[in-house]
Amino acid sequence: ECFLSNILFLPLVVFPLCPGRPSFFFLFSFSSGCAIIRPPRDGGIRYRGLTQEQIRSVQILPVDYEIEYICRGNRVIVGPKVRKCLPNGTWTDIAQHSRCLLLCPRVWTSLENGRVTVKPPGPPVEGTVLHYSCHAGFILEGRNISHCTKLGKWDAPKPTCLCEYPSQYHPQTSGQFLYIGALFPMSGGWPGGQACMPSAQMALDLVNNRSDILPDYELELIHYDSMCDPGEATKLLYDLLYTEPIKIVLMPGCSGVSTLVAEAARMWNLIVLSYGSSSPALSNRQRFPTFFRTHPSATLHNPTRVQLFQKWKWTRIATIQQTTEVFTSTLDDLEQRTKEAGIEISVRQSFLTDPAVAVKNLKRQDARIIVGLFYETEARKVFCEVFKEKLYGKKYVWFLIGWYADNWFKIKDPAINCTVENMTEAVEGHVTTEIVMLNPETVRGVSNMTSQEFIAALMSRLGGMNPEETGGFQEAPLAYDAVWALALALNKTVAPLKAKGRRLEDFNYNNHDITSEIYRALNTSSFEGVSGQVVFDAQGSRMAMTLIEQLQGGSYKKIGYYDSSQKNLSWFGNDVWIGAGPPADRTVVIEEYRFLSQKLFAAVSVFAGLGILLGIVCLTFNIYNGNVRYIQNSQPYLNNMTAVGCMMALAAVFPLGIDGHHVHRSQFPVVCQFRLWLLGLGFSLAYGSMFTKIWWVHTLFTKKDEKKEKKKQHLEPWKLYATVGVLLAIDFLSLMIWQIVDPLHITVEKFTKEAPKEDLDVLIQPLLEHCSSEKMNTWLGVVYGYKGLLLLLGIFLAYETKSVSTEKINDHRAVGMAIYNVAVLCLITAPVTMILSSQQDASFAFASLAIVFSAYITLVVLFVPKMRRLITRGEWQSEQQDTLKTGSSTNNNDEEKSRQLERENRELQKIIQEVRNITYVTLNTHRHISVITQHAHLNTRDFDVLRNSCEVCALS
Repeated sequence: ECFLSNILFLPLVVFPLCPGRPSFFFLFSFSSGCAIIRPPRDGGIRYRGLTQEQIRSVQILPVDYEIEYICRGNRVIVGPKVRKCLPNGTWTDIAQHSRCLLLCPRVWTSLENGRVTVKPPGPPVEGTVLHYSCHAGFILEGRNISHCTKLGKWDAPKPTCLCEYPSQYHPQTSGQFLYIGALFPMSGGWPGGQACMPSAQMALDLVNNRSDILPDYELELIHYDSMCDPGEATKLLYDLLYTEPIKIVLMPGCSGVSTLVAEAARMWNLIVLSYGSSSPALSNRQRFPTFFRTHPSATLHNPTRVQLFQKWKWTRIATIQQTTEVFTSTLDDLEQRTKEAGIEISVRQSFLTDPAVAVKNLKRQDARIIVGLFYETEARKVFCEVFKEKLYGKKYVWFLIGWYADNWFKIKDPAINCTVENMTEAVEGHVTTEIVMLNPETVRGVSNMTSQEFIAALMSRLGGMNPEETGGFQEAPLAYDAVWALALALNKTVAPLKAKGRRLEDFNYNNHDITSEIYRALNTSSFEGVSGQVVFDAQGSRMAMTLIEQLQGGSYKKIGYYDSSQKNLSWFGNDVWIGAGPPADRTVVIEEYRFLSQKLFAAVSVFAGLGILLGIVCLTFNIYNGNVRYIQNSQPYLNNMTAVGCMMALAAVFPLGIDGHHVHRSQFPVVCQFRLWLLGLGFSLAYGSMFTKIWWVHTLFTKKDEKKEKKKQHLEPWKLYATVGVLLAIDFLSLMIWQIVDPLHITVEKFTKEAPKEDLDVLIQPLLEHCSSEKMNTWLGVVYGYKGLLLLLGIFLAYETKSVSTEKINDHRAVGMAIYNVAVLCLITAPVTMILSSQQDASFAFASLAIVFSAYITLVVLFVPKMRRLITRGEWQSEQQDTLKTGSSTNNNDEEKSRQLERENRELQKIIQEVRNITYVTLNTHRHISVITQHAHLNTRDFDVLRNSCEVCALS
């Protein structure tokens, strides 16, 4: 937003000119909103974020849009300054008129030795009436009433209070006065002067009537309304410093004003004693060397807040602050203290005038424990937005400043569009930390008045005003004790100054000695006041206890005290919560591990177990019938390896289904190793032995005929075993390198949080355990690539040898069928399980069932036909008997005879083919001779030669 850089006044509108900066939104027309309204006379309207062209082209402004009235010159706005567009198409507080009126001189609002009552309270503008009265012993000279006219002037001269009996009132000094320049904020962000000014005046009356305190002097208060505005305070400070009489001490209130006054006072050698400033920035002796305050620093709240965070076991908080120095420095101190206590400030939001965006950010970032630092007027804006965003209730706790009026949330505020009921609902249950400003014990202090008597006397001075609607009522004891601290300090300086030949009335703005004496006296002050023990620390700040209150049922209840100097928490135990107890500092996230369905695991385990039993049966059958020629021709040792590999692969199903439900996390890496090694070696044995068969069948029986004879005689078993050994060694080495270089470990995958239906304040964080390594994808890529090529090659070899028939490996067609099934299942399952890795049941089902089906198919295809043949034909009996009688040479002789018959058969086929060729040649020759005889004349000699040749051919 462009602030006051360039403001252009037009008859109807005022808008900022910000060259080079785009507006944050553009308006042309709206279906719903508020019509543009006229500004007050002698004023204009500031439209935030709009350019001149946009203002001239738009007639309707959107809902929640804010406009601000601005006045020309020395005029001030009276009535609502800001209006917001409501959903019903009207502006807030449209019934209340806003006017730009001239200010009358503020000098008329204070009276030496007397009092001025301003009606109505606020800045002196047209219609303001001043009522004057003098203190006891003084008479009023002039009119006792004055009106502010529309020309910005008072209709009567300022009256004066003259001493009625000067010789009796101050016989020794003829009435020596010491003047205190005070700034009381009667309006603004903190209208604390409404109660603090009467309190200070009451203290002055008592001090002036005491013969043991400053007997030769009388303290007089010259005060103005600062409106808690540093800009306004600058003008008033100028009036105080450059207008007679000389002020010996300055008493500002409101942190922003006190900062300005304290920084400037050093140039005039003035002591500054504040009654209502809590900014931590003021605790800086180098920057503010003459500053004291009876109001403790706002940082005194922070140890109490941290103590409460720890008591309620909160480790995560959020903050929202108004962008002013007092709150920024307070929050910086809180951040440091929470960091030391191990507490995290997860969200830190700030705003200047409109807290809507900041509150929405708190909601979006799941803030639960929220510390709010802002003035009372801004607090109403904040909690109106809190109500709209539903940022209250059993899940939230707000920590606020305790020096607001007790009914601050019930005060009608034109700047917000929430009802009292809305505000009451939103603020219920919040906690406040408040400096103890009223002594809880019934003791009489230096003023000979108890805290209860002080409250009664203050109520009398307020004339029946409601304390809850009176600004600064809680800080009134601090203002009262500030006057007493000043009086006691001045009284303490009389003797030292007299010893130096000086007097208090000799003070001027160039006299550093008197200032130093007052500083030393204040710095050593210690007395019992109505606010408790008054003691200043090295930085000039008041040391005090902290009161902890909670809003219960619309009213504040004391729930404890905290003494930060002793680190002692006095807890009453009467805190009340909307829920069952203090809420959690964040949405409670319950970690819930996803485990494999036990029914699925049990079902697959049964199948795997049955498969292992089938493998044992097949292995036993193959070993027992190893001497049967039909079994021997199927390479039984390779089949044994296949059976063992299938059983190992089936055994891998069990660790594949074991997760955190069965073993501790520390043992999970061992389960990961079992999965990898059983499955890897099982695959190498089972598939490797089948691949070896199909490889050698392709190598030996798909070559040319001239190479077959040689190779068929050199198929030795060790070559088959060596091939399986090579494949197994490759897998073993790759797995070993993997586990040495990048061993498997447990990793936890986190899923999107889920909200259970029964409790909206709890989120479930699903977790899933995986076996993984640092470069898991690289290793899987290598293994899958190698295995995939092996599977594809197996499919190709099985296809190439589908028509080959050989007695050496008589089950190669069954092997090829098994390879087809295994390859297809593996090539489908591997990518699917990777995609479904986050779904434990589906991933396990696919992987385990692929293993089970592959093993079952392999065992059934390879072994069941052999069993069936031996059982149906009874071949195992005759072969065993033949083996007992003739020994192992029988099988070799039968094989030799078979080969001999094949050779003889091929030789006979060659002879028949040669005879056919000769017959063909002879027939062709006779045909040629007949032709030659008919068509040519040959001599007898040539004919004889030809005939002889034919005879030779026929004979041969």
